Order: sequence, then C-alpha cells, then structure tokens
Amino acid sequence: MTIMSLSKALNEGMRKAMEDDSKVLIMGEDVGKLGGVFRVTDGLQKDFGEDRVIDTPLAESGIIGTAIGLALRGYRPVCEIQFDGFVFPAADQIITQLAKMPMRSLGAIKLPVVVRIPCGGGIGAVEHHSESPEAYFTHTAGLRVVACSNPADAYTMIQQAIRSDDPVIFFEPKRRYWEKADIDTASTEWWPPLHKAKVVRPGADATLLAYGPMVKTCLEAATAAEDDGRSLEVIDLRSLNPLDEPVVLESARRTGRVVVVHEAPVNNGFGAELAARVTEQCFYHLESPVLRVGGFSTPYPPSKLEEHYLPDLDRVLDAVDRAFGY
Repeated sequence: MTIMSLSKALNEGMRKAMEDDSKVLIMGEDVGKLGGVFRVTDGLQKDFGEDRVIDTPLAESGIIGTAIGLALRGYRPVCEIQFDGFVFPAADQIITQLAKMPMRSLGAIKLPVVVRIPCGGGIGAVEHHSESPEAYFTHTAGLRVVACSNPADAYTMIQQAIRSDDPVIFFEPKRRYWEKADIDTASTEWWPPLHKAKVVRPGADATLLAYGPMVKTCLEAATAAEDDGRSLEVIDLRSLNPLDEPVVLESARRTGRVVVVHEAPVNNGFGAELAARVTEQCFYHLESPVLRVGGFSTPYPPSKLEEHYLPDLDRVLDAVDRAFGY
C-alpha cells in the first residue's frame, strides 16, 4: 500500500499508462516543464520526453483538434484543460467532432481521447477558474463522462479511461487534489469497472447521490445525521454517462427518499436527469419527491462568496430534513 494524494494518484496512473503503451501522449498548457498548474503531470516530461508530454499553445480548440488527428493515426492522447472554465473554446471540437465521428462511422473510427478537466470550486478562484460544466457533456451523445472523488479511484479510473476506445471526459475535483489515501498499486483485482457506481456508505433511511467533490461532503452529512438517528446511504456515481442505473435504483427503492447533490447550479443541472430517472422507475417506492442540492443560478461568485455558493453539510442535511417532512 502506498499513501498518495489525489493529484499524485493521477500522476502515477498516467505514468503507468505511458509505460504500458507507447502510443499514450499527454498534451496541454504547461503540462511539461511546469508539470501543470496543479502539478498533476509533474516529472512526466522529464521521464518520457517532449514528444510524449507536449506543452501546447494557449488554445483549447487547437489542443482537442490536434488530439483528434493524433487519435485517427493510432495514438491515445490525454488532454489537460487547465481550468474547467477554459473548456468552452474547445466545445466545437468536443461536441461536433470528438463525440460524433465514431458514431457517424458506425464504430469504424476510434477516437480514444481523454479530456481531463479540473472541476468545481473550493480553491478561492473566480469564474472561468471554478466551474462545473458536466451537464454540457452528459447531454452530448457519444461521450463517456466520469468523475473521480478520491485518490484510489483517480489512480484506477484514469488508466481505464486511457484504455477506452471511446472519448472520455474526465472530471477531477480540484479542491480534493491534496487529500491522501492508501492505494494498492501492486494489484488490479480490487479495481471496479470504470462505469460502476459505488455505495461508499450503506444506509437505510435515505439515499444521497453525489460525484466528484460532493462525495466527501455527503459522507460528512451522513455522519452528522447519525445524531438524529438517521441512516443515510451515500452513493458515489463515478460515471455520469453511462449511468449505473441498477445501483441507483435499487437504493432508491429500498430507502424511499433520494437527495441529489452536486456543485453545479440546480437549474437544468445533471441532478434533474437523476431525479427524472429515479421518479420514472421508482415512483411507487418513494416516500417523498427526489430533492436536489446544488449551486445557485448565477455566474461563479468572487472567492469571498464561495462558501455561500457551494453546497455544504448544512444544505445537504436541510434537504434530508425536507425529504423526511413529506
């Protein structure tokens, strides 16, 4: 077992993928000599060279466009978008090319491109540097969308994403980059499939559905709810598209109450899709409506207002109280 931070786990996962396959490339702004603004790619250019860890111009559309061309020639590019809000200049390449070419060719064309996106708040940054753009990509057919929440998943999921023949949008919770855990790097037997959800805390009275940075918040809420005699089940979705419906629906039917938690604004967020699916398929098992906890429908606020914008333990517990009030 090795103790690693989430950022180091991503680094080691990419290192292992590069060692195993010479076609794996890292691309992005300052990913080489600097090692990325969060140092996730630190040391990789030194060890693998400038031909495999490529410092690109500040042009996200160019990064993804180049990666698509490389993928067509048999490479497996891993593109870093420096901050979540910087992904939008690359939206044309991601949505109209990366997502559609494999499907338009009936699978004859493979585009094994991973787009790494540090997401969410918690670092005192401002808009464009703290966003939660997952709903744009889960709405886009042809993209696999995943989100890690802890170092062990970061280590395994980045390797699985790189091995996938489909394009993968890979969200990393930037506020969790420095949190550490033990990781067994010597075995793959404990690895869950990339698109498998995890019950990270069993419970009987209500279900909390979360992903990325909000998983830890929900675990803290579940611990606090014990004082009120409530047993909350926490599910880490891990994969947003495709969604592991069986795990989600089984829990919803068993507990009868569901609260969806994400950092993105509630309005038209991914939580609405989760609420709709649970309601459609578990209606007669539910004791209350599926409730959502998320950010507000405003541009991301200045850093001094961040603590009021981001969902916290109290807002999660308030939603749980409302669920029990029906």
